[in-house]
Amino acid sequence: MPKEYFNKLQDLLIIEREEDLQSYLKLTENTSAADRRALGLTWYPIAIRNTEIGRGDYLTVELERTTSTDLSHQFRFGAAVVLFSNHDAKADRVEGIISHIAGNRMKISLRIDELPDWTRDGKLGVDLLFDNNSYDEMQTALNQAINLSASEPENKLISILTAGDKPSFENVEKFVLNQLNESQQLAVSKIVSANHLAIVHGPPGTGKTTTLVQAIKAMVKHNSGKILVVAPSNTAVDLLTEKLAAEDLNVIRVGNPARVSERLLAATLDYKMTDHPEMKTIKSLKKQANEYKNMAHKYKRSFGRAEREQRKALFDEAHKIGREVERTEQYIMDSLFDKAQIITATLVGANHYTVRHLKYHTLVIDEAGQALEPACWIPILKVEKVVLAGDHFQLSPTIKSNVASKGGLSTTLLEKSVKLHPEAVVLLNEQYRMNRQIMGYSSKVFYENKLKAHETVATQLLFDADEPLVFIDTAGCSFDEKLAGTSTINPDEAAFLVKHLTALMADFRLADPGTDFPSIAIVSPYKQQVQVLKALVDECTELAALSANIAVNTIDSFQGQERDVVYISLTRSNAEGSIGFLADTRRMNVAMTRARKKLVVIGDSSTLSKSKFYADFITYAEQLNAYHSAWEFMDV
Repeated sequence: MPKEYFNKLQDLLIIEREEDLQSYLKLTENTSAADRRALGLTWYPIAIRNTEIGRGDYLTVELERTTSTDLSHQFRFGAAVVLFSNHDAKADRVEGIISHIAGNRMKISLRIDELPDWTRDGKLGVDLLFDNNSYDEMQTALNQAINLSASEPENKLISILTAGDKPSFENVEKFVLNQLNESQQLAVSKIVSANHLAIVHGPPGTGKTTTLVQAIKAMVKHNSGKILVVAPSNTAVDLLTEKLAAEDLNVIRVGNPARVSERLLAATLDYKMTDHPEMKTIKSLKKQANEYKNMAHKYKRSFGRAEREQRKALFDEAHKIGREVERTEQYIMDSLFDKAQIITATLVGANHYTVRHLKYHTLVIDEAGQALEPACWIPILKVEKVVLAGDHFQLSPTIKSNVASKGGLSTTLLEKSVKLHPEAVVLLNEQYRMNRQIMGYSSKVFYENKLKAHETVATQLLFDADEPLVFIDTAGCSFDEKLAGTSTINPDEAAFLVKHLTALMADFRLADPGTDFPSIAIVSPYKQQVQVLKALVDECTELAALSANIAVNTIDSFQGQERDVVYISLTRSNAEGSIGFLADTRRMNVAMTRARKKLVVIGDSSTLSKSKFYADFITYAEQLNAYHSAWEFMDV
């Protein structure tokens, strides 16, 4: 059974990889550097700021982008890149790996002795290459899983996760942790008592991260062995690393953090290595190697056999020292990892060269609802016990291939495990984010009405006598949707939303003249509608002073975030009752649960009510007297 299970995953991953590659090629083939830059796939132009001897035979080059520094990009630690010249000659390219990235600077490791001559002429850029590494790591993990299930058919963890064997639990004392509520304490007990599998189901605002940190602390206290903590995104890994470090646990963050706070920086492998007494030796060796390379670089192109041999000897000596540096660095890392209680990394980063050989007792996968299953097997094969934490009723991982998605790749290991092993699941049922009216509909539809709002947030309002939940019905207003490329827009609905927000902020200022303005999110499932909304917000003089408080983006970009006020532009309005993206109710669950004090949903009931989810939401709003027709605000 496990063999068939992994074979199917492999087949789906092959389909997904091919679709992803074709999408990348379509984006990048025959496009200019400026176009690729706009897509976030290129830094251009860049300047080389420094070069130094790297690990082993690698040359590390530090680059800085010199213009378009405000553009977002997709470059990440560990990604494959290519340094290129604007001469566009095929030869004017050299591939490497990002070894560090922060702000507008990145370091890339190149397997060359010296930079080619063309790097001194013309404008340079760096392109993001297709992410073969992540797919290779996932494929390798699935192959290892197949081999392991054949050589160790009694492997309990694999049997539980793939074949439905039942997880077991030890009898442990119930944890009484004053800072945790009852369901959070139950989750900590479940995690500590599990022999192979525990699942923490954390709906929005229920303190999942706090619970995990306390559970990890409890496992360390119980000498449960070394713990590996991973998540699909660098941001989620960073958050957990910071919180674990704040509890005075010995944690090492492997990889390059997305954000750098002092506490997080102190937990990184690079930072911890700088404190090691052997680092003086490494610095001295690197200096020596650079001197040899500099001497080799002094030889010009036209030189004879003796000079060529001398140059080769100098490079050989530099490589020899490089290997000595590598051995010394490995010694330092081994000594640090040996003392560490917890290692943190992304899913793919769990197989980073610095930790590839390590085994652990327990693995914690946070944000497991967004984790692609093949990526989860990279760290799972290193452990005896797995803790899955997340919410399978929020957004699942992005799958490029419809075939792979329908075949099951979009169903996460978390979702499968919750269905297969309900006895391993603890639902965190008390939330600390939303007014109870904002929470109520999600609780009913997704969480069997089991959520309750903590007393500190249950009745919170933007200002006295305000409504925490509003549905504004645009039916009959002729706010018709329009096609914009492959996306959908509704300019009239967008204009209405901005007008309503402007009036709300005026009411807020009247009600609470001395209070800071709230944080506001304006979201839509449609990218083009987001662009329309952004333009209208930027043009609105009354909202100009609030620009720092207002974020306008797609729903997906707000997962894991919260705001005082959230506006949702549902966008769809047509005679056919076609709702497209809106049919993904998990996306709407994310949108509706971002708001703390006020949620305003704007949409056309005649289009939306063809769907049970939206028809029921409109009924829910009516029951709370939160339903309004857009006509009521037309004079606003």
